[in-house]
Amino acid sequence: MVFVGSDDQLTVPTAVKIVIAGGFGTGKTTMVSSVSEIPPLKTEELLTEAGVHVDDLAGIEGKDTTTVALDFGRITINTSVVLYLFGTPGQNRFWFMWDELAHGAIGAVVLVDTRRLDSSFPSIDFFEHRGIPFIVAVNCFDGGQLYTVDEVRHALDLDDAIPVVLCDARNRESSKTVLVGLIQHSMNRLALA
Repeated sequence: MVFVGSDDQLTVPTAVKIVIAGGFGTGKTTMVSSVSEIPPLKTEELLTEAGVHVDDLAGIEGKDTTTVALDFGRITINTSVVLYLFGTPGQNRFWFMWDELAHGAIGAVVLVDTRRLDSSFPSIDFFEHRGIPFIVAVNCFDGGQLYTVDEVRHALDLDDAIPVVLCDARNRESSKTVLVGLIQHSMNRLALA
């Protein structure tokens, strides 16, 4: 992507990498899809009988696909900044890809589902251990129990410095708000370093 500047010189925008992570079935593909300005790259495959004993569908019984590599989307902020969104696969057997997907990211959104909160701990640990700034976004599913930000923070044993926000990953504006929160958090962390 190249833009022509005001003085007719070609400029290349700064690429900003963001990771959308979380456990299996938390809505990562949905979030990337809802906010991307381009048709997102999705590597979803149908769940099969082979995964019955591996994939825990408790609480997400209607799920019939899973990301097997990554999701990719893009948001052009202006002529000098472009966000690249990388959604991670949620199942443990695909976690070997996370280091590569997170390399060079300014931060991550850890998307959580309160129906399956225990699946959030590995994602949080991943970013904490690597020192990558992250925020927690609670995907408020239809029919799910609603909890306050403080209740989620306590249940996940999060430091007060880590932002926790409520969102609807299906909604573009809600997903944009989450990304703005992550960028602000990452910039604040950078300013303190």
